[in-house]
Amino acid sequence: MNTPAPATHASSDIQVRGACPHDCPDTCAMLTTVVNGIAIKVQGNPAHPHTDGVLCTKVSRYTERTYHPERLLHPLKRIGPKGSGQFERVSWDQALSDIAQRLQTIAQRAPDGAQAILPYSYAGTMGLVQGESMAARFFNRLGAAALDRTICASAGAEALTQTLGNRVGMRVEFFAQSKLILIWGSNSIASNLHFWRYVQIAKRAGARLVCIDPRRSETAEKCHEHIALLPGTDAALALALMHELISNDWLDHDYLARYTLGWAQMRERALQWPAERAAQVCGIAVEQIRSLARDYGQCMLDRQPAAIRLNYGMQRVHGGGNAVRLIASLPALTGAWRYPAGGMLLSSSGDFPVDRVALQQPELRRNPAPRLINMSTIGDDLLRQASPSFGPAVEALVVYNSNPVAVAPESGKVVQGFAREDLFTVVLEHFQTDTADYADYLLPATTQLEHWDVHASYGHTDVVLNRPAIEPLGEAKTNTQIFRELAQRLGFDEPCFADDDLTLCRAAYGEQVNFDQLLEQGFAHLNLAPAPFAEGNFPSPSGKCEFFSARLAAQGQDGLPDYLPNYEAFNTSASYPLAMISPPARHFLNSTFVNVKSLRDIEGEPLVEMHASDAAQRGIVQGDVVRVFNARGSYRCKVAISPRARPGVVNGLGVWWRKFGLDGKNVNELTSQKLTDLGRAPTFYDCLVQVAPETAIP
Repeated sequence: MNTPAPATHASSDIQVRGACPHDCPDTCAMLTTVVNGIAIKVQGNPAHPHTDGVLCTKVSRYTERTYHPERLLHPLKRIGPKGSGQFERVSWDQALSDIAQRLQTIAQRAPDGAQAILPYSYAGTMGLVQGESMAARFFNRLGAAALDRTICASAGAEALTQTLGNRVGMRVEFFAQSKLILIWGSNSIASNLHFWRYVQIAKRAGARLVCIDPRRSETAEKCHEHIALLPGTDAALALALMHELISNDWLDHDYLARYTLGWAQMRERALQWPAERAAQVCGIAVEQIRSLARDYGQCMLDRQPAAIRLNYGMQRVHGGGNAVRLIASLPALTGAWRYPAGGMLLSSSGDFPVDRVALQQPELRRNPAPRLINMSTIGDDLLRQASPSFGPAVEALVVYNSNPVAVAPESGKVVQGFAREDLFTVVLEHFQTDTADYADYLLPATTQLEHWDVHASYGHTDVVLNRPAIEPLGEAKTNTQIFRELAQRLGFDEPCFADDDLTLCRAAYGEQVNFDQLLEQGFAHLNLAPAPFAEGNFPSPSGKCEFFSARLAAQGQDGLPDYLPNYEAFNTSASYPLAMISPPARHFLNSTFVNVKSLRDIEGEPLVEMHASDAAQRGIVQGDVVRVFNARGSYRCKVAISPRARPGVVNGLGVWWRKFGLDGKNVNELTSQKLTDLGRAPTFYDCLVQVAPETAIP
């Protein structure tokens, strides 16, 4: 059954309500202006309180992306070597029939043959329908291997679950009323614009802003104070803040007694972390720690709300999960949760009552326990041979909503894996990305302006609906339609494969959200208390903030959070003495928008930011071409000598497509496939390198 097409309107201008699909906490409500079937403008929906009519620079250019001259509009089949990007146009019938036959042959080769087929997807769209609905049904029915989707947020998500019970926190709109705001590991101006607008309201009302980040970002420049700690030392800072709060009795003893679990043990651990110890680990001044603790404790004494906005960058290190657990524990020490404008927010996604069982139909899977392959170790996993511990070698890969050749760690190995001539690869895409170059079949997918979808958010608590504004361009099909047609060719006759996209949108929330309201205004608010944890009521097993996690202890882990040094700790390597983080370039979103010329022109070219003292030691001057390298590989780019980098740390801005790099590589050539302490997530920011002038490297 086909998805309902957008209504056609003769020459009058219309505005169609939609949602931004990208991996950003803002999940903006959009309005698309359409004239004679052509989208001419995308803007924020002023009726949606969080969006308030404002879009970021990236998404404001969405029509440029949709009508891009290099947009994929027809199915393509590879005719050159893997990675050459050489294709010929074929029909949909030929492409889908051949893909279905190849997948069926692999699936029938042995009892576990389908386990050699792997889907690979993430947040190219955050939509619940074009993401994991019909695609999940298809792979469940096929019996394919399951993908462990870890590449962005799973360490922090697991940490919140172990501490608060789910991915929950304070409501973002109440930051406007906070008196102290800690922006921890977030360049909010670039990656969380609408939160920053609430911060500005608070700042004008007298709130103090503190940014905690190794990089002096655009956000750090606008705060009252910037604490430039070393990458991976956030847990040490959080423990020292606890130490100061305890030592000065800046504690809400009633909240601790009634609404927390394991305080006595947590107190003893925190008392091992005086400010002097943490300052040495973090590479910051002792007084910065004491002053921050004093400000945070004073809010408790004055009964004023203090709030923490945490983001996912800081959990991309060995001890990232433990660090999030500690930071998420801080509001319980001072009772900040008592106030709507107090507490902490990393993700609100746990508040959304998404019915994933209805969307994904796991009962279709005949093997209830498929093997799980971690997307963050795809470089190693594509190169593994069959073994009893690993299972069959991966023979087929279906990629959608992701660009792993650009975004996965240790990309030299990822490229080797994708270059296997015996690996059958299908890619659903809008453009010929780095990953698309390695496809055997490249299938044109619709953009957000061309399909139905419904969204949750991890930065606010509104459901947002996306209506198609225009007809699909060329021969592009929705992800859902591609998987429906593959299911049909494989003989999957279950009724669920006939569900159209509007039906899937309705199924996403069932009766939990008023779908008529979504259709009418494009968004719907979740019914949540202003201060949901004022009296405990956390969604944890105990109903309390759990400093001690019995679930982790049962797994043989430390039930209390602690500081875990980086795998590649600063000042431990003579060969690679610089720590490197790889924050996103301001005008890209992961690897999305890199090919939008107007945005790429703003960014200029791939850069590594370096402090003047580190550059001088190496004879490097502004604009030099340098090689950034370690034992995993090397990456050639230009250097920006900049106060944005602190001494001892370089910032390799990402995520550029490899094909735009000076040597056909990007910063992930250097990152590691080692995983975090919790959540099996990648350690992108746990990375030591050396930087040298290009002429100094043989």
